Amino acid sequence: MSFVRRAATVFAAATAITVGLAIPALAHVTIQPGTAEQGGFTKVAFRVPNERDDAATVKIEVSFPTDHPLAFVSVKPVPGWDVKVTEGKLPAPVKTEYGDLKEAVTKVVWSGGKINPGEFQEFEVSMGQLPKDTDSLTFPTKQEYSGGEVVNWADAPKADGTEAEHPAPVLKLVPAAADGAHASTSPATAAPASAAAAAPSVTPVAAESSSDGTARILGGAGLVVGIVGVVIAALALRRRRPTA
Repeated sequence: MSFVRRAATVFAAATAITVGLAIPALAHVTIQPGTAEQGGFTKVAFRVPNERDDAATVKIEVSFPTDHPLAFVSVKPVPGWDVKVTEGKLPAPVKTEYGDLKEAVTKVVWSGGKINPGEFQEFEVSMGQLPKDTDSLTFPTKQEYSGGEVVNWADAPKADGTEAEHPAPVLKLVPAAADGAHASTSPATAAPASAAAAAPSVTPVAAESSSDGTARILGGAGLVVGIVGVVIAALALRRRRPTA
């Protein structure tokens, strides 16, 4: 019986470690899907999970890049939330297919709503034209809680490849597919009417890849299953062992 108890203790400890590794990875503010094509228009969602047990998320502030500004940005209403889109002058004019861009959206703020513990919310944005001279866009995000705490998701990726404590949401950009390989444009991702005549057709967003959090969960699940197998095998050998 003591062996069974020790095995149960080991299993419980391994499970706790696995859960502890998986939960932080799921708590990040991320962009879904995380990939889009260079030079096109796309729709993304800023996915915001609430990671506090004693407070609700009440405000989200997303900063847009000014080194690679986006000429067209529109937001989808979220029931129960107010949204404010802020435009500002850029540090220097940026050349685009529509002329020199001197002003662009610099910030989008959602407030007035609530994301309770154990919940998440997605805030959708349609934007373009995506730049062709970079492979990613970073959107530093501030998450404010009802108790006054503010979490700043703005850390850049670490040089050694490990995950930062508060990584900024990043949209990866990939080269556009060859002509004729595009899927049909959906109304949700269409370019704004003011740019419809000049803008290229909306490029499809690549299928969402597995997130870091999902990978950790699957890896942890494999670890737990392996431990269970070892425990069962040990019990079976113990039962087969002849008595003295």
